Amino acid sequence: MLQLRFGNIDFMKPRKAAMALSAALLLLSLGSLIAQGLNLGIDFTGGSIIEVGYEQPVELEPIRETLESEGFADAIVQHFGSASEVLIRLVPDPEQDRAELSSQIIRLLQAASETGIDVRRVDFVGPQVGEELTEDGGLAVLYALIAILVYVAFRFEYRFSLGAVAALVHDVVITLGFFSLFRLDFDLSVLAAILAVIGYSLNDTIVVFDRVRENFRKIRKKTTLEIVNTSVNQTISRTLMTSFTTLLVLLSLFFLGGEVIHAFALALIVGVVVGTYSSIYVATTSALALGISRTDLLLPEKEGEDPARP
Repeated sequence: MLQLRFGNIDFMKPRKAAMALSAALLLLSLGSLIAQGLNLGIDFTGGSIIEVGYEQPVELEPIRETLESEGFADAIVQHFGSASEVLIRLVPDPEQDRAELSSQIIRLLQAASETGIDVRRVDFVGPQVGEELTEDGGLAVLYALIAILVYVAFRFEYRFSLGAVAALVHDVVITLGFFSLFRLDFDLSVLAAILAVIGYSLNDTIVVFDRVRENFRKIRKKTTLEIVNTSVNQTISRTLMTSFTTLLVLLSLFFLGGEVIHAFALALIVGVVVGTYSSIYVATTSALALGISRTDLLLPEKEGEDPARP
């Protein structure tokens, strides 16, 4: 079995530089989210979505001009999977029947095409449903973070809990910022990926924290920083191998899984990379900054036990 072996690498030495990098990425992400927000998909905004297939690759500009000439200037037209597949998104219009709207669009596309088209999918999401999904999705992320805060506080110590939540917030904000900065579609599948990233990142963090707690109780002659370094060295091979094998699957989904799960796979790829980094530098560094020490994690002494005995 392939196993990565590390010596006594001082992972905590560049922790200040790592935190500065994290702060810069967080500011960039928050700036993008505030300035331009997320490019919400139809799941959240409501509207109609029509997917059509052509026999030959087509240019998007003539399709946009055709729709604009008929009063659909707000329609979003883009390739979907290949140059012969086109996806059209329309904002909701309460005064127009959605079935008639989609039929009108299809007639226009058929009339403008010399070879005919194949209608692959027609979906509609009402604006009220989209608003409810936006609210419920935000609450799902918030509740997940609160539950994790409570769980880690009971399992470890409240400073570890704050460190774990700091890492999770870091991962979520940077992943959201990535989608905002590059104007990528944010739909329900991406929201599901964000929740999966929270679970993945927490798992990595718990592994490191478990080893830190164990070493605090076993090693008596090292400083807190040295024990954290030892713990990271002992768990880094497991962390990297898990992340590597996970990324292999996600890259396969991204390149071979089709357009339907493209955004989902991309969100997980970004989340796994950022989560692996944050479990080492954000979570543990935050706990160190909060003043975690051996005495916070030692088991209560039994009556008659010599506290100096290792």
